[in-house]
Amino acid sequence: MPLRRLALLLAAWLGLGASPLLAAPLAEGPAQARLAELVSGTPETVARALAQLGASGDRRFIAPLVELLRADEVGAVQGIDRSQLVSTLASLAGTDLGDDWPEWVRFVTRENPGKPPGFTGWKGRLLARIDPRFGPLLASGIPSRIRTEEIIWGGVAFEGIPALDRPATLPASEAHELSDTDAVFGLVVNGDARAYPLRILDWHELVNDVVGEVPVSLAYCTLCGSGIAYDGRGPGGRSFDFGSSGFLMRSNKLMVDRQTLSLWNQFTGRPVVGPLVEEDDFRLRVLPSVVTTWGEWRRRHPDTRVLSFDTGHRRPYHAGAAYGDYFASERTMFPIARRNRALPDKTRVFALEREGQPKAYPIEALVAARVTNDRVGATDVVLVANAAPVRVAGRSVRSGRERQYRAGAAVRAYRRGAHRFSSGEAGQPVDERGRPWRVTEAALEGPDGAHLERLPGVLAYWFAWAAFHPQTELAGSPTPRREP
Repeated sequence: MPLRRLALLLAAWLGLGASPLLAAPLAEGPAQARLAELVSGTPETVARALAQLGASGDRRFIAPLVELLRADEVGAVQGIDRSQLVSTLASLAGTDLGDDWPEWVRFVTRENPGKPPGFTGWKGRLLARIDPRFGPLLASGIPSRIRTEEIIWGGVAFEGIPALDRPATLPASEAHELSDTDAVFGLVVNGDARAYPLRILDWHELVNDVVGEVPVSLAYCTLCGSGIAYDGRGPGGRSFDFGSSGFLMRSNKLMVDRQTLSLWNQFTGRPVVGPLVEEDDFRLRVLPSVVTTWGEWRRRHPDTRVLSFDTGHRRPYHAGAAYGDYFASERTMFPIARRNRALPDKTRVFALEREGQPKAYPIEALVAARVTNDRVGATDVVLVANAAPVRVAGRSVRSGRERQYRAGAAVRAYRRGAHRFSSGEAGQPVDERGRPWRVTEAALEGPDGAHLERLPGVLAYWFAWAAFHPQTELAGSPTPRREP
């Protein structure tokens, strides 16, 4: 047994904190009383509550104490002796992580010590001290299908990152502010082609638009390197549009719909906290999209419209301005509880999920192969990546430094059926009989009118994909290796 843990257990036996071996959870009434006292603002009351919790050994209070550690850092609470808070955490956890908030977040996520009754509503009231609009998102008794102790504040207000709603667009011929090398998200819905420059989306992260007469929400998690286009129509004919809640989970943004104020997982298109959780389980339909260059997208879709720089907001919409430092760095910004060491954290991957089986492919390998035949779940697929990775060069407004990074690559996935493809001239897919097929946004088009359906995939950083898909397969590495 490590000496530090032995010392903590000895202190518990001497009355400085209850032994975890003998601890019993507090009853509901006393538990809720201690929660209230922790945010009373009276130093004496807070100190007494911390002492009582340390003596109780109730590990469920690790989660609220970690919340207080962050709240104290940002000035959302007063009257807390930080050294007593940290020592109480160490006593309850049986390990000492100091006042390192990210390490405590990782501990709570990995160890799952539980949470006391009333925790979610208490957390909502605590976060409402930062922004009153946070309170209703985590109200008492609100239904949830995730552990609300894993939700963390991302450092911005509710919709502090403003979404673009029905933004102005331009025909390609009038997009004079764009260069051919600019990175864009591209999608086509019912024949209507649309491009969204990443140097605009870096500042907004969400676009609620109508493309091909379909309500579309393009949800972009800059921290995850992931942009996903969703059909905004839900069951019963309802439509949803989204904003940034200001909350994260495992470094992934939690979206909020404006219709019900439910929180949604950006990766899954599924409501996870709020009124919609009690309804029939559903997830929004993912629309196939691609990250490519403006020059390549315009060549393929000369009739495309593109997001206008006249957004109604004043932002420096040049490449790298908002997140250039982050994109160019190997580091992450928020705690990662479990790392999958099969790849470096911020390796770009293209991921598919079929029949409940997720699989990820390093972008560099796909680009090198150009055409990849594989099987995901029960579906035979072919992935086409016949263009070089999208490279970005720009200047960060935060550091003032020039930054260079890759924004991903144009990868399109299709059902393969009984065919097997190889790379032909300029990376064009060629089937087993040597016949060329044409790459389109809707399907892989072959001879005699043959069509192979396009499949939606996700471009993301490896750490982000693996955090929500711990059992994912990784192309070329059949056994996932996760950090213990």
